[in-house]
Amino acid sequence: MTPINCSAIVLAGGRSSRMGGRDKALELLSGRPLIAHVLERLQPQVDDIVINCNRHQTELAAFGHRLIGDEAPDYPGPLAGIAAGLPHCKHELVLVTPCDTPWLPADLYQRLVAKLQPEIRLVIAHDGQRLQPLFMLLRRELLPSLQASLRQGHYKVEKWCAEENAAVARFDIAEAFANLNTLAELDAARKSGGDKDSSAFGEKAE
Repeated sequence: MTPINCSAIVLAGGRSSRMGGRDKALELLSGRPLIAHVLERLQPQVDDIVINCNRHQTELAAFGHRLIGDEAPDYPGPLAGIAAGLPHCKHELVLVTPCDTPWLPADLYQRLVAKLQPEIRLVIAHDGQRLQPLFMLLRRELLPSLQASLRQGHYKVEKWCAEENAAVARFDIAEAFANLNTLAELDAARKSGGDKDSSAFGEKAE
């Protein structure tokens, strides 16, 4: 197998406030934690994975990947999670995903990297209905830009992506990017069977 020179950061460091404070990374779907579904789809696409988390480190360590917490307290958000994880990634290219998207595309890296150019340092996904900026491929050299944004108190991912002139890769299949933010969404996914065939996602060409 040809080596994939790309790292990944899985964002699992939030409050899960819309899930009543429960750690959504560890909530079960089809008998497995949500993050297990994400890792299963992500691992064939990258070389190494860093998990950004701020609690339940013992449980998350069982997945065998490096755990990195935010540098600032009080759950400053996903941009801070990316900034914390970047220095610990092995490769210059880094794929980022949330921990609550169990059906992420099996060709996420392939589709994002196709949009990368020497002058483009950041690519984000579009699911066919809206932007999905937390699914991004970025160059590790963007770390100073991230840190500067955080120092200025700017934490919005989409705003930072716009400032960095992010390219957009269209997938046109919103189901692959569905995230389970609430207990109601999680219960609905459980009732529908939970598992979906990864080959069904990401096949449409632009």
